[in-house]
Amino acid sequence: MADITRFLFLRHLRGDNASFVLQHRNGKLVRAGRGLQFWFMPLTATIAELPMDDRELPVLFHGRTQDFQDVAVQGVITWRVTDPRVLADRIDFGIDTAKGAWLEQPLEKVALLITQLAQQLAWDWVSQQALPTALVEGAREIRARVLGGLGADESLAAMGLEVSTVRISDVSPTSELERALQQPTREAIQQDADKATFERRALAVERERAIAENELQNQIELAKREEDLIAQRGENERRRVSLEADAARIETEARVQRERLQAQASADGIREVEGAKVESERERIGIYRDLPSGVMMGLAARELAGQLPPIEHLSIGPDLLTGALTRLAQAGAQHLQEG
Repeated sequence: MADITRFLFLRHLRGDNASFVLQHRNGKLVRAGRGLQFWFMPLTATIAELPMDDRELPVLFHGRTQDFQDVAVQGVITWRVTDPRVLADRIDFGIDTAKGAWLEQPLEKVALLITQLAQQLAWDWVSQQALPTALVEGAREIRARVLGGLGADESLAAMGLEVSTVRISDVSPTSELERALQQPTREAIQQDADKATFERRALAVERERAIAENELQNQIELAKREEDLIAQRGENERRRVSLEADAARIETEARVQRERLQAQASADGIREVEGAKVESERERIGIYRDLPSGVMMGLAARELAGQLPPIEHLSIGPDLLTGALTRLAQAGAQHLQEG
């Protein structure tokens, strides 16, 4: 938009490099060019300003495919002014000499014209295609057709306009139809997810079964080892008891043998002692056999005296002495007979 300043009854316009300015005075073109700066009389001047930079026009088309399905096309069309003098003759780009703003809406008119031409080109192709083809190939085909059609359109060239680029960002059906189209894919993805989940669970179950079997095998192996250990302990205990029994038997036999030997030695000692006593007694009797009777009587009296209790007082009469001597003689004779 041009910058207009006021000084008394004069006005000054300063345009930028992206604007083409045309000044008419009394119906005649006084000056024209880009980035002009000049003084003018507002009462006699008519000024038009046209943009010379590239303009982007967002577009949204709605139409129906061959199989009667509604689709929408979104994109951006870039256009520019190639001949501002011609365009200024076709569309009013006049500005307010006090504010510098357009008196009409020329850019909206240009946008409407380009949009209608592009929409016609787009729907000429979409209406002949089925919905799947339009959704898959629509962006590429519509861009090519719109760009080629607008570039070859004589009406745009006659107005001093040119379309430089066309970008189609999306070709989409209605939301309900889009959900219906997405449903099979979602179902397939869900089935794949369920399959993966089932496989993962099956793998987990298989691993758990393998772990359980491994634990069971370990328990069986431990039970076998425990059984072997118990059997070995029993065998060791039996061996220990057997060895202890053998040791006890050997000890008992040794003790019995010792006692037997001791008894035998004792018996032999007794026999030797008793034999010695008998032999001594025999020799003593043999000695007594040859002694006179008086000596025998004396010895008998001594033997008898050793058998009697101690006597503190003894009174012997003739009768008592005669009887005692007689008994003493009998005892000595008997003793000799026994020897």
